[in-house]
Amino acid sequence: MFHPLRHFITITKHRNEVIRLCFKAGIGFQGLFHDLSKYSPTEFIPGAKYYTGTSSPNNGERDAIGYSLAWMHHKGRNKHHFEFWYDYDMATKKIVPMPMPDRYIKEMFCDRVAASKTYNGKAYTQNDPLNYLVKSTAKEKMAESTYNKLLYLLRMLAEKGEKETLAFMKNAKVLPESV
Repeated sequence: MFHPLRHFITITKHRNEVIRLCFKAGIGFQGLFHDLSKYSPTEFIPGAKYYTGTSSPNNGERDAIGYSLAWMHHKGRNKHHFEFWYDYDMATKKIVPMPMPDRYIKEMFCDRVAASKTYNGKAYTQNDPLNYLVKSTAKEKMAESTYNKLLYLLRMLAEKGEKETLAFMKNAKVLPESV
């Protein structure tokens, strides 16, 4: 089924929540540019084609054709995704994760909170983004410092709530790493 209107509403709702969170985290201008590539034909058309409303359409595209061109397009244009931060290591000759700048870790936090709210709806709890991270394989795929900083923020969200975590992020010059 092709659902362009539903997909548009979902990605716009998500983007608006990210913008709101980014302003509270002190990176509002950056938030205004969040996920604009989702409105490009390369991402929007598969998004509408594989729309479910409860999970990423990229998974539907992967199931259908074996990979997600929309995701490859998206992660290559949006610095708040850790997958953007891969480079060639001259010593090992391998592609490895690089540490993300804090401003993009803050946006990644906002993105994950907004995604949890969008997909979980009224069932959302402030533990959801943390649970999603620890159940994923992201730890093996992110630079250690990036993972630890994101984990620190998501634990703070789970323990102290959104308002306190966003205020902390707004005032933090350097994000701490969890231990």
